[in-house]
Amino acid sequence: MRRIAILGAGGKMGCRLIDNLVKAHANYELLLVEVSPEGKQRIAERGLSTCEFPQAAEAEAVILALPDRLLGSVSSQVVPQLQSGALVITLDPAAAHAGILCPREDVSYFVTHPCHPNVFDHFTTTEEREDFFGGVFARQAIVCALMQGPEEHYQLGESLAKEFYGPVTRSHRVTVEQMAMLEPTMAETCGIALVKALRAAMEEAIRRGVPREAAEDFMFGHIKVELGIAFGLAPFPFSDGAQLISGYGEQRIFQDNWLSLFEPQSVREQTEMIIRGKLDD
Repeated sequence: MRRIAILGAGGKMGCRLIDNLVKAHANYELLLVEVSPEGKQRIAERGLSTCEFPQAAEAEAVILALPDRLLGSVSSQVVPQLQSGALVITLDPAAAHAGILCPREDVSYFVTHPCHPNVFDHFTTTEEREDFFGGVFARQAIVCALMQGPEEHYQLGESLAKEFYGPVTRSHRVTVEQMAMLEPTMAETCGIALVKALRAAMEEAIRRGVPREAAEDFMFGHIKVELGIAFGLAPFPFSDGAQLISGYGEQRIFQDNWLSLFEPQSVREQTEMIIRGKLDD
């Protein structure tokens, strides 16, 4: 595979992919499609040029580096023009799981997403520590799914993903449905909500008079040890008092049925809300 098209090439994600693909394999022919002047400028700053989609339709692999809400309309315009046997790659499971990608039996759909740098990894440089997203300095794992297509296209998609998300520690094969449980449900619906609650708790302590630096040091240190214990990585348990009072917190904070967010119908509703760009009433 030599000719690779990237749609949305001048966006944040598109530029990350370009940088890593150029670094990984100088022989790739990158067909870069970008409509915004700002995006075109970012591509020009890299010494590269853009093209119109009709030229990019000749690519063997087409990466849709675009917001989820656009993938339905974009795929309906793009996929019918691709050559038979093309590999279409999305960088998030929402559109695939919500069923809005343009149906075409003779092209393959591959879905991949980064896990981002592991909070328990040991980074040796400041650049690694400050690469929160991954794919620049810090290593990360990735997840991959073949939505449709021959098995060899899984291997091709995974090989590309390892390059444009690199440095990659390991790749996990999952289904599209499993990836949707990981994101949005586990990492965003639950994870971001819980992390934002921790920030709100810290800000409330500060509002009530605790010095900010003291609150931040206390919160950031406790996050590490609590994650280590809760996920079985630390060689000691929570104290009896911590166990007791965390149970009180769970009763006050969580709804009894909150894990129903992982039920298939709920996961589907979450991906559909992402595609629509608004919450259900």
